[in-house]
Amino acid sequence: MPSGPVRDFPLFPLGIVALPGEVVPLHIFEERYKTMIEGCLVEEREFGIVWLSDDGLREVGCACEITEVVERGEDGQLDILTRGTRPFQLLEREDHLAYPAGVVEFLTDREEAVDGSLAALARETYAELVERATDNRPESVELAKMSAYDMAATVDFGPEAKQGLLDMRSESARLRLVTRLFRAAMKRLEFVSHAQTRARSNGKVRFG
Repeated sequence: MPSGPVRDFPLFPLGIVALPGEVVPLHIFEERYKTMIEGCLVEEREFGIVWLSDDGLREVGCACEITEVVERGEDGQLDILTRGTRPFQLLEREDHLAYPAGVVEFLTDREEAVDGSLAALARETYAELVERATDNRPESVELAKMSAYDMAATVDFGPEAKQGLLDMRSESARLRLVTRLFRAAMKRLEFVSHAQTRARSNGKVRFG
C-alpha cells in the first residue's frame, strides 16, 4: 500500500526523467536550488526529480538521494551525483518555501507474482543489447539480480519511455516494456552500423 502523504518535499522540475537506481549528475546554479540541495545535504534527505515536459509537469516523479558532492564553487554552485530511489506521485504543489516543493505520496507496486520467463527474456535481451553496444556481456550473477528499473537505468532512453516505466505499478508490465525498448534499441544499433558501413564505402551517408 502507498505510504501517507509527505509535505514540503523538495522538487526539482527538469527536462529529464530519473529512474530508481539511476545515477544522475546535476549542476546546481540557481539560488533556489542551491538552497534546496544544501538543505538536503544537511538533513540527509531526498528530493524529487519531476519531468517538466512540453505538456507540463508530470504527476509521477522519482525521489533521489545525493551520493556525492563532486565540486563546490566559491559562488555556491554545486556539481553533485544523485541516485534515484523510489517513485512518488505529486499530489499538490506548495509555494511557501524558498524552492519548489509539494505534497507527495510514495508509490509501491501492486502485489503480484512475476513470471520468471518474462524476467529471463528481459534480462537476455538486455544482455544482448549491452554486448552489441559495448562488446562486454553483463556477468550472469549480476544480471540475475537486475529488475526492469535496474536495466533501464543504464540505457539512454528518451524521457517518454522512461516516464512510461515510472508510471507503471507492475514489475511484469515494466519487464514487458523494457524488452520492447531493448529490441528497438538493437534495431537502431543495426541501422547505425549499416549506415556507417555505407558511409565508409561511398562517402555519402554518415551517422553517429
